[in-house]
Amino acid sequence: MAVLDILKYPDEALKQLSEPVVQFDDELHSFLVNLEETMRAGPGGVGIAAPQVGYFKRIAIVDVSSKPKIKHNGCMILINPEIKTWDGMKVGREGCMSVPDYTGNVIRAEKITLQAYNARGEQQDYECTGYEARAVQHELDHLDGLLFLDRLVSRRTDLFKRKTYQKK
Repeated sequence: MAVLDILKYPDEALKQLSEPVVQFDDELHSFLVNLEETMRAGPGGVGIAAPQVGYFKRIAIVDVSSKPKIKHNGCMILINPEIKTWDGMKVGREGCMSVPDYTGNVIRAEKITLQAYNARGEQQDYECTGYEARAVQHELDHLDGLLFLDRLVSRRTDLFKRKTYQKK
């Protein structure tokens, strides 16, 4: 197991489109273990996408179960994910491990359904709402070379310098 290096904005590789996964093998399983460990090593990380670590396959992991009172599907390994439906739009604040110094207001669907394959290559269907739906949409954007910066409501008024907290 290893914590992988996160690509940081403005690295041009973050704009790259990811390719579908075609082999569900030991190499994929090893990568998934490392990707999840990398997500959990980040401060408050609830999601990560393979392109953020320079692996340009359509893979994301989302797990918002650490957030109290949020409806969730547990730890979702999303391989070749596809959003099927979306409903309702809402502005919310987002941050990203690839953009560590900023947060921003982004409009996302409040409810989505999606299909994806799990680590064993089995197709799964998910329904996500609220914070979990936002996290899934954020991570899936990475697979298409998009960052939350590309979806800001307004670059002038909706991008914020992240606060840094000093230890006492």
